[in-house]
Amino acid sequence: MSGALDEIREEFLAIEQRERLQLLLEFSQELPPLPERYVDHPDLLERVEECQSPVFIFTEVDDEARVHLHATAPREAPTTRGFASILAQGLDGLRVDEVLAVADDYPLTLGLTDAVSPLRLRGMTAMLARIKRQLREKSSG
Repeated sequence: MSGALDEIREEFLAIEQRERLQLLLEFSQELPPLPERYVDHPDLLERVEECQSPVFIFTEVDDEARVHLHATAPREAPTTRGFASILAQGLDGLRVDEVLAVADDYPLTLGLTDAVSPLRLRGMTAMLARIKRQLREKSSG
């Protein structure tokens, strides 16, 4: 798994259950902004339908097969935004094969099952699945 994703998981598991939601909210404030080239082209971003909030994700693969993940989620949806931020920070810069190797149940390993609804956890799992699907499509094209 990615060093960054491992570190993020360890950060969550190192604190008490009640503090994990606060950490997730901190991640929500760290979601990188969309690059300027996407701000006027929301059509390039794919909506994650499984999320209650409007979350959009787009992956790019550079010439060195490194993944760059862009996501947007409303500030009024801090849990969902936090999940998008974790994935953006944890996956950005990895090689395609490294992202595809991330466990599909990674969101369930953060120790948030008692702090966040199963529906929201499914949303994060769906984000990860979308990212992997986009990368597979880009790799086969």
